[in-house]
Amino acid sequence: MKRTTLRLLRRSGEWQTQVRETYDRGHGAAILLYNRAQCSVVLTRQFRFPVYYNGEGGWLIEVPAGKLDGDDPLTCAKKEAEEETGFRVTAVEQVFMTYMSPGSVTEKVAMFLAAYDAESRVSIGGGLADEGEDIEVLELAFTDAMQMIATGEIADAKTVMLLQHLALSGRMAG
Repeated sequence: MKRTTLRLLRRSGEWQTQVRETYDRGHGAAILLYNRAQCSVVLTRQFRFPVYYNGEGGWLIEVPAGKLDGDDPLTCAKKEAEEETGFRVTAVEQVFMTYMSPGSVTEKVAMFLAAYDAESRVSIGGGLADEGEDIEVLELAFTDAMQMIATGEIADAKTVMLLQHLALSGRMAG
């Protein structure tokens, strides 16, 4: 956490002194795996302390994602997909980049889509135990995942954005 005092030239032409706090946690990558033939997606469920802290149980349904930790976004996305879901993907497409919480966090997340099929599965996934990960892999019908946004079962921003993007792209029916 860093506190910065700055002088900002407002649109009115007036200078204003502002104090802002920022949290620099590094950048990240997220990836949505989809199977057009099955009309399905692969998501994960894992414990997230901020969700628990907010009194909402702690478990969140998400796309695989992680901090770059020195990797480029594409490498990170592919690595996280395999570690978390057990699927090794090759044809990966970056679809956009977004600030997740620009009011106070510097993080930008590169968002990816990748097709998967049964042959893409190389392990059971579940994350890395030595990093404290205990990840459940969920293979869901695309229409069910979209309905889970409507019911609030999926409340993670990056997941909502990638599912909505997939819906708007016309790659999936429903």
